[in-house]
Amino acid sequence: MGKQPVMIPMPGRPKKRLFIGMISLATLLFALALFLIWYIGVPGLSRIQPMLPWILGGIFTLIIAVAFFGIVNLVLAVSGMPYISILQKQTYTWINLLFPTAVRLGKLFGVTRRQLEGSFIAVSNLLFNRKQIRVPAERLLVLTPHCLQLASCPHKITRDPHNCKRCGGCDIGALVTLADEMGFHFFVATGGTLARQVVYKSRPKVVLAIACERDLMSGIQDVYPLPAVGVLNIRPNGPCYNTHVDMDEVRRQIERIVIPKDSSEKKEEPHG
Repeated sequence: MGKQPVMIPMPGRPKKRLFIGMISLATLLFALALFLIWYIGVPGLSRIQPMLPWILGGIFTLIIAVAFFGIVNLVLAVSGMPYISILQKQTYTWINLLFPTAVRLGKLFGVTRRQLEGSFIAVSNLLFNRKQIRVPAERLLVLTPHCLQLASCPHKITRDPHNCKRCGGCDIGALVTLADEMGFHFFVATGGTLARQVVYKSRPKVVLAIACERDLMSGIQDVYPLPAVGVLNIRPNGPCYNTHVDMDEVRRQIERIVIPKDSSEKKEEPHG
């Protein structure tokens, strides 16, 4: 009998409402904490200056209003309704501040940190796809982690992926072939610092990153306002070791971004 092909389990689709729900709950608790701080401090502030409680209360109210408006803006985006895209940076800042609280709250409901990070990536990808960004292939940078390479491979690909011999032992060869076919830039990074350096030096207009939930979440926020879309890697052997990626999903995402060569090179015919 012939050798049976190894089936690599595909990751399930994260639920977008999971992340939004936990961040909303964390924001509500934060608002309650600010109210208690204000309420306890009112007598002392009044003795210093009668207007201080009102000033502090106004500042706290503004902070909470902006935070909840950012969350409502996310809900509108996920629901397919009109939303304000320029608030995305402020929303990401708020998410960074409250994410540890959201993780602790998630544990109370049986939600893991990985699930929350995956849900954030799903929300971020949806925002990216709603913008319908299209760029020439040479302005797209595809970044992958070093763990996508077979651990026993002797060929160094972190500086030049074309050192890959395309033996089929991992997905690097397929990504190199796809890069040659479509014309985008492809780089294998050993860590977040090197990945950020590559983004800075290559100056792409769009980044497609392949990584685990944690690295994708931090990376997407680090490069903002540069548009970035994430594809989760597959970890049949555990994290950071002989990982894989769904190549069909990678191709689908790239085809949504890259302007086909025939249309980008098409020149307007002269009149007359």
